[in-house]
Amino acid sequence: MATMQEVAEHAGVSIATVSFVVNGTKRVSPQTQAKVEAAMRELGYARNHAASALARGRTDILALLSPALERNLSGTGMEFITRAAERALQRGYKLVLWPFDNQASSVQSLIASRLVAGAVLMEVELHDARVPALRESGLPFSLIGRTLDPTGMAWVDVDFDASIVGTMKDLLGLGHRRIAYVDFVLGDDPEASVFAGAVRARNAYIDTMRSVGGSPVLLRCPETPWDGRHLVSRLLADHPDVTALVVMNEHAAPGIVLGLAAAGVRVPEDMSIISVGTTSMMAAFTDPVLTHTVSPARELSRLGVDAVIDRINDPELPLPQILLPCMRASGESVAPPRS
Repeated sequence: MATMQEVAEHAGVSIATVSFVVNGTKRVSPQTQAKVEAAMRELGYARNHAASALARGRTDILALLSPALERNLSGTGMEFITRAAERALQRGYKLVLWPFDNQASSVQSLIASRLVAGAVLMEVELHDARVPALRESGLPFSLIGRTLDPTGMAWVDVDFDASIVGTMKDLLGLGHRRIAYVDFVLGDDPEASVFAGAVRARNAYIDTMRSVGGSPVLLRCPETPWDGRHLVSRLLADHPDVTALVVMNEHAAPGIVLGLAAAGVRVPEDMSIISVGTTSMMAAFTDPVLTHTVSPARELSRLGVDAVIDRINDPELPLPQILLPCMRASGESVAPPRS
């Protein structure tokens, strides 16, 4: 393996200049940097990332904190992760997934390792224990999502209020008045949907139903197609007058369509369905293709990664606080209610 001294001789520069390029500790001219990097490639020189991190006083690694071990990773969740990794790479960083729970202890072990320069939080809870731990540590971080009080933090989030209200207006405009909402639960606790986005979306549905004089119908099930199928029998037995479903449970949605078909309920002739915050690929798993809204994963991931890198480079920059709505996509699962 080539040494730094050999790279310097090959490029015709000092060993200090090679060190500046390798470790990023001092600016060199673009021409000199190109010459050094060309010499490194030609000689097969490999950077020692640990040494570079020690020289700079920080690593070039970001952690994406998401409780992937507790929840099924949805198509939308995977989109957020891959787009965040892509953006980090574009800005000279590497992204690692920290897939543990949302407890402070999980974050504290990451902080103590000194492996990362910053963190991006996903699946944010209204009262998220990770946030105080990060604030106390001084590690730069940003949120894709937001807590109940996100004052003084860099965050970007899906505007679930606007997304659900828009979805409800579409169904109400077609004449639907008995609209049910399908949420998700974690584990065995039916009240455990503590993720802030889920809570805000559910409340937006309840408020919209009450604003038109309707009675909210809340249905919850785990995030699997099988549980979606099982949900249908409960829906038809307890709420036979429901004509439309707003589904905020990406994995259960295909099972709901299958369960309705098995029960002789046609979509959309007898039951309209809109799947909220999903991907077009997931929506296409059913027949008919689900009418759906798509989370702005690409843009939010870019903004979330930019926010933490900007904090690393300049802690005094203004804190971004951005809401983006879901985008309505095509599908074939919505029609006026049966007469």
